[in-house]
Amino acid sequence: MRIPGFQLGDISHRIHTSFRTPEIAKGIALIASVGVLSGLGAVLFRWMIEFFTTHVFFSNNPQDPYNTAFNSLGHVYILIVPAVGGLIVGLIIYFFAREAKGHGVPEVMIAVNSHSGRIRTRVAAIKALASSICIGSGGSVGREGPIVQIGSALGSSIGQWFNLNEGWVKLLVACGAAGGISATFNAPIAGVFFAQELILRRFTSLYFLAIVFSAIIASAIASAFWGNSPTFTHIPEYVWSSGWELPLYILLGIAAAFVARGFVTALYRSEDIFNMLRLPEYVKPALGGLAVGCIGLFYPQVFGVGYEAVESAILGNFAVGVLIAICVLKIIATSFTIGSGGSGGVFAPSLFIGAMFGSAFGRGAHVLFPSTATEPGAYGLVGMAAVFAAAAHAPITAILILFEMTRDYMIILPLMLAVVTSTYLARKMSRDSIYTLKLRRRGIRLFRGEMDPLQFVTVGEVMTRNFPAVSPETPIAELAKKLERTGHHGFPVTDDEGHLYGVVTLSDLEEGLKNENEDLRVKDIATTNPTTVYPDQSIRDILLRLGTMDVGRIPVVARDDPTRLLGVLRRHDIIKAYNKSADEARRRGLI
Repeated sequence: MRIPGFQLGDISHRIHTSFRTPEIAKGIALIASVGVLSGLGAVLFRWMIEFFTTHVFFSNNPQDPYNTAFNSLGHVYILIVPAVGGLIVGLIIYFFAREAKGHGVPEVMIAVNSHSGRIRTRVAAIKALASSICIGSGGSVGREGPIVQIGSALGSSIGQWFNLNEGWVKLLVACGAAGGISATFNAPIAGVFFAQELILRRFTSLYFLAIVFSAIIASAIASAFWGNSPTFTHIPEYVWSSGWELPLYILLGIAAAFVARGFVTALYRSEDIFNMLRLPEYVKPALGGLAVGCIGLFYPQVFGVGYEAVESAILGNFAVGVLIAICVLKIIATSFTIGSGGSGGVFAPSLFIGAMFGSAFGRGAHVLFPSTATEPGAYGLVGMAAVFAAAAHAPITAILILFEMTRDYMIILPLMLAVVTSTYLARKMSRDSIYTLKLRRRGIRLFRGEMDPLQFVTVGEVMTRNFPAVSPETPIAELAKKLERTGHHGFPVTDDEGHLYGVVTLSDLEEGLKNENEDLRVKDIATTNPTTVYPDQSIRDILLRLGTMDVGRIPVVARDDPTRLLGVLRRHDIIKAYNKSADEARRRGLI
């Protein structure tokens, strides 16, 4: 049996075979150090968020020296601040670490499944800075995704510094992810299962012991700074009244699956829209921030992580209409923030959306069935877990995270029922979660079964750069000579400024020669709207396109400027890529 990225038992075998007494001591020290660093990283990251929120961007103190730039703007600063923050974030990501873009968890999954767990050391620092500025300036994202990437980057860095093998590096990445979640939520159990259910996508006793150890250390360090209280401290304990209430929680789970699906669809639709904009990548987060500012001008609850609004919703401080409005606007605001290229997680927004929707559902259920749905706030709590579970396809993590965030065991039965229902229905609607969908859109599929090594090779790695091109004004007689001289079957066509005009092939030339018109030029026979690909797409998906279209070569263009030609992808390039990736996969025992 195979699992995503490696064989079952592959890493366990590599680690276990080196478990002699000196190695055990070294391993424990490394795991402990990852726990310490991920715990401290969570503390520092949270402090950075608070600093940027309370001093630089949204300070209420006119004497604060950091706030002088916005003092004279009045309420307009609510529009300007998220845009300024977005621009800063875009510049940081663009010039220092492109991996820090987005919600973080998919990047860690890619590292574990295709890069031997290796993450650049700088990613931890850049992700912390970019995400803290994004959240602090009002970006509608969470801090959990970033801290997963930060903790994982720290774990990966330790593994690389000590020149450890692939199995150890992946284990330390998982320890860092668990430590980050544990420290952020004060939820060590949920952190352990998050790392195994979402990052490693497997459960083994060897992993469990190591990850638990790291998560406990990280949580203890965070508790030393913030105390041992749960994330939500003002929510009372809820008790479900009778078995007659359970069908309502089933309905909540069904509805939560559709809400989660809407959130996922909106998120990636927004990403597609921003990708189509012909603007520099670092400018797009500013536009996303401006859009969020427009929403926050009327509903400031959408800014940042929003846990205060979550508590207010569960405690019944919002009317049903306001709850639904905030739920919808949070989906839009988060989609704008992340889709435009901002940096932050989708974990907290999922909980936020679930709390708003669940609270509205509970209020409605209480009106219709007052003797059965006696605790509307309980539906808000269960809705948090149900929406996240449906979005992430992670029911175990969802149940545990809500339990540890509230320390409320009294609603565990309806919680489990709603989460299982929403997850089951979400998986029926789509095999991809909010995390794996991002990978699939890049041509990487993570599911149990045989692994195609080409899904981990990108176009940019194997394309032919500096491929010869022809001008639209080139006579077809000259084109014929060039095709014969080079042995190629086609060329990209570029104008005088180097912009892609189209493609011309041997078949086009043969059709043109039938006209017996010696004045024909390349522009008269070329295809002016050719199929193009991007350098970050996987070879696997492109290979399928080449096969169905019977195309021998495809121009490779930049995402930010589809007219800028970067190279050409040929069948010959794909064959070389397959041989190389297959040899590497066999060496690592992946196929």
